[in-house]
Amino acid sequence: MTHDLLRIIPSEIPRPSKRGKSFFAKGDFLYFHYCCDNYNDVGWGCAYRTLQSMCSWIAKNRNSMDVDSDHQIIGTNDIPSIEEIQQTLVNINDKPPEFLNSTDWLGALEIFYVIDTIYDISCRIQHIPSCHDIRKYSNIIKFYFENFGGLIMMGGDLDGSSKCIAGIHVVDNDAYLLVVDPHFVGVPKSVDDLISQGYIRWQHTSDFVDSSFYNLCLPQLKFLE
Repeated sequence: MTHDLLRIIPSEIPRPSKRGKSFFAKGDFLYFHYCCDNYNDVGWGCAYRTLQSMCSWIAKNRNSMDVDSDHQIIGTNDIPSIEEIQQTLVNINDKPPEFLNSTDWLGALEIFYVIDTIYDISCRIQHIPSCHDIRKYSNIIKFYFENFGGLIMMGGDLDGSSKCIAGIHVVDNDAYLLVVDPHFVGVPKSVDDLISQGYIRWQHTSDFVDSSFYNLCLPQLKFLE
């Protein structure tokens, strides 16, 4: 059943530690998740939903969405549907025609191609060879949130669950990533509900899937102050 999407403000998520410092995606975005628009993508659509959340941030940041008096995002016309995402990839010859209406997964490169094609925004792709290397790349993630402030798509090979990264918390030699997980099914009651169920969570860099590599997609659009 279609329902209004929750608005997430990353900077309002409680920090994982009183020590250290957090860096967040700036502003807010809509939380897209499995079946949120009455399209059944359970089991394969997590990267599409991650992309849609990223698109909601991009579209609002470019002043192409309507905002009401309470600063609530109230329009989604500039956010591509799953069908439109697939059609875009076919149109640019990244995918064959039979990709349409399929349940094929997307990776970081496809996310890049769609954002570049629809919004004319380039993206940086950062490869992380192993989950054990995530901490080594925390300065790149921190730099991105400080200087761009967008949402990051994270996907891997053994860890095939695409997710949004909306922040990083750095304390001493440790780092935590703020994961926004699109695998929720149903109608979330609130952001607090998503936090309590673990769909929004701080995840230590050592707690990702062992032996998986990861790719990050970082849209190169700066937050409008």
